[in-house]
Amino acid sequence: MEGSDRRPLITDRVTVNGTVTPLALLADGRLWWSESGQRCLVVEKDVLGFIADGPYIKIKTLVEKRDGCCSSGHLVRNDVVFQPSSHELHALWCNKLREFIDSIGRPKRLFVFVNPYGGKKSGKKIFVDKVKPLLEDAQIQITVQETKHQLHAKEIAHSLDITKYDGIVCVSGDGILVEVVNGLLQREDWDTAIKIPLGVVPAGTGNGIAKSLLDAVGDPCAVANAVLAIIRGHKRLLDVATITQGETRFFSVLMLAWGLIADVDIESEKYRWMGSARLDFYALCRFINLRHYNGCVSFVPAPGFEAYGEPTSYRGKSISKGNNIDLSEAESVKLQRFCYQGPEIDVENLNWRIINGPFISIWLHNVPWGAEDTMAAPDAKFSDGYLDLIVMKNCPKLPLLSLMSELSTGGHVKSPYVTYIKVKAFILEPGPRTKDQGKEGIIDSDGEVLARGKGSYKCEKKALMTYDKLQITVDQGLATVFTPI
Repeated sequence: MEGSDRRPLITDRVTVNGTVTPLALLADGRLWWSESGQRCLVVEKDVLGFIADGPYIKIKTLVEKRDGCCSSGHLVRNDVVFQPSSHELHALWCNKLREFIDSIGRPKRLFVFVNPYGGKKSGKKIFVDKVKPLLEDAQIQITVQETKHQLHAKEIAHSLDITKYDGIVCVSGDGILVEVVNGLLQREDWDTAIKIPLGVVPAGTGNGIAKSLLDAVGDPCAVANAVLAIIRGHKRLLDVATITQGETRFFSVLMLAWGLIADVDIESEKYRWMGSARLDFYALCRFINLRHYNGCVSFVPAPGFEAYGEPTSYRGKSISKGNNIDLSEAESVKLQRFCYQGPEIDVENLNWRIINGPFISIWLHNVPWGAEDTMAAPDAKFSDGYLDLIVMKNCPKLPLLSLMSELSTGGHVKSPYVTYIKVKAFILEPGPRTKDQGKEGIIDSDGEVLARGKGSYKCEKKALMTYDKLQITVDQGLATVFTPI
């Protein structure tokens, strides 16, 4: 580490595995010793914590282990145990290690949501077997709450005393994080509450946020990597999109979909017993019987994207209020005069452009990955103040099949049948299917149904909004998330 501070904070001749060896803690946070050859640990990166065990000090580590010369490594827990040369130096070692760990800003108290129902219903097991031991090694105090029903996490986040915690962690897919964000932003003290750092441990079906955060630094979307990122305490800002229809609001951090992607995401639930294969299976079903939807989208383009679409005036007026709103959500609407109202943007006087349908798919993304195997928006940034719009209109079936096969790499956005635009604001005006005017579609946001049109899957179920015009604006860097670096 050229230029690093190599001053020793403490040196000693300690006993490791019965061998006496020099050990030093340097000011740059490295631990050096020479048992079985020269060895080094970077405290900030490799060390979770330590405990005093009689005359010994046990350092809890999480280090990369490779199964072969060409395989990618995975993180494994390991203890490094040493005995200082005297009682006085034992106390000094503990003090210096604690001082250094405290100096790097790690969280000490976390509120942890565990979703036992998401994905393969393995969230509780993942927490007990993989998450809790690491947090205990890091000596982080945790308060654990299993979610009991949909919107449970939102209810708790709405009333949680956030002054007691250094962060909120979601052991789940993306859904619980979205609930937490919505709960925080519907508080009277939303401007303070939304600043609490949020962590995500992948334990769901999609895990798009966790994948996006970890992939940004080349890390695998693995539980240990996600927990280590939370323990280390690094943070980054995350854009939050406000979806508005009348007086009803929903706050999104992942995506919005209408058409093919939404149909596959939501209608494939009937095949949930197939696991993640249900998405591929149902995508093939929809490919064979492809739907097109009438409608239009209008948007405010980011700089460099002004040539897309045709000029139009602001089309957001007279957005209808949802008349099939869930009763529990109706109560939250009454509170919205006190909560976050969305970004302060003069949308009426912006330069709007429009693209008319029919459409195969409309996809709006906040982060690069929609799921662990779906790089929906390869150019998306966490806090650039824009959303990435992916539009698919007419597309022959053979190119469409090729296009869908490239979702895992982001190559689909290079297709001549795809329009890929960055936008500051967006309006969706959804319509019926072109070949069956009596049937409409589904609007999906962050994996949950936002609106169900007539004749759509489970259209009898109530949703937050109606299948009608809705508007989306984005607030740059409103939320904060734990990140690997």
